[in-house]
Amino acid sequence: MELKDKIIVVTGAASGIGKALALKFAAEGAKKVVCVDLNKDGAQAVADEIDGVAFGVNVGVEQEIADMIETVENDIGPIDLFCSNAGILVAGGMEVPNDDWQRIWDINVMAHVWAARHLVPKMIERGGGYLLNTASAAGLLNQVGCAPYGVTKHAAVALAEWLALTHGDDGIKVSVLCPQAVRSEMTRGHEDSVAAIDGLLEPEPVADACIETIRNETFLVLPHPQVLDYMRKKTDNYDRWIGGMRKLNRAYGHVRNPKKASS
Repeated sequence: MELKDKIIVVTGAASGIGKALALKFAAEGAKKVVCVDLNKDGAQAVADEIDGVAFGVNVGVEQEIADMIETVENDIGPIDLFCSNAGILVAGGMEVPNDDWQRIWDINVMAHVWAARHLVPKMIERGGGYLLNTASAAGLLNQVGCAPYGVTKHAAVALAEWLALTHGDDGIKVSVLCPQAVRSEMTRGHEDSVAAIDGLLEPEPVADACIETIRNETFLVLPHPQVLDYMRKKTDNYDRWIGGMRKLNRAYGHVRNPKKASS
């Protein structure tokens, strides 16, 4: 898919990967980039840089996503590419309160479901469209010290797979972004975490990797290419892989207190 003259929505667009995506899409000649974030002022600042449009949306609420999609479709035009990028981190394990589990589930998983629910039928009716869902390498491997994050990112990858296999024949293209650590509000203060063991990427090369993947219409976006080797080792010998992850857990899994941050 070429990005020139396309109408593109990016959630979590006020900072980090979302901001980098919005700026790159505009540079690629997108017709209009819609910047969506809980931080409306931040989204507006990015939109102002690129002659875009900003919406303040809590992606953890289905009706807010539905209303935004409807407004964009009616007032701006049909959405060609929807980047469901917003996400949060909750650290800890089984002790994390139910309310925090539900909040990260709604934002990291259900936001993707709701975007697809309200947009895919429209895309199918007009012959196709593209979804880019941000997950994480944690969705392919796991996340030491952060059970809610690892679980929800696994679910996000599974949903992207399901959308691709179910609606590919309807003209719906799907890519899923699975980076390790990227410099953002989510990683602030966690620059030495296990996710950054292979280096902390800036958002711009991550956005470049997304654009290349969208242009080639392939599924996985792996800005850290070594993640593919880790996946292969995992599937080659699951027990050995878990043993290796236990070593990482002993080294990095001591932080157990829940902490929330947005990407």
